[in-house]
Amino acid sequence: MSIQAAGEEVKVIVFQIMDKEYAIPVHQVRAIEKVLHLTRVPRTVPFIKGVINLRGVITPIIDLRSRFELEETVYTESTRIIIVSMEDMEVGIIVDAANDVIDIPAIDIEPQPEVVGTAEAEYISGVAKVEKRLLILVNLEKVLKHEQGRESIGMEG
Repeated sequence: MSIQAAGEEVKVIVFQIMDKEYAIPVHQVRAIEKVLHLTRVPRTVPFIKGVINLRGVITPIIDLRSRFELEETVYTESTRIIIVSMEDMEVGIIVDAANDVIDIPAIDIEPQPEVVGTAEAEYISGVAKVEKRLLILVNLEKVLKHEQGRESIGMEG
């Protein structure tokens, strides 16, 4: 299915990291939670903050600020964990705030701009202008891959 088909809309969850708004497709989101107690896991990559027990499922948690090589911050009342599902795996991503759910006309989604020198650039699948907002569409497949690109982040067991 082409994302650029005329008249189609993409429903996304909009979330915030620092002063930027990002979006991921709703169909990849299972839940949005307040920050729960994180259990650290030894010898994991720095952007994996630990795991949570979410309704009986042990779920690895990634801090997107850390993954994008941005300055980390203290979690606040508005900090959220967005539980995403990909390829039979659920992972939580920590974001500064989950703002809203909106529909973006597919025709308004532009390819990723050529941004040189930012770590987050490789995790972007496109951008969309919605009214006065600029939304950065996140490519979850790339976010959930290790640096080497060979393994995904799931807990092997």
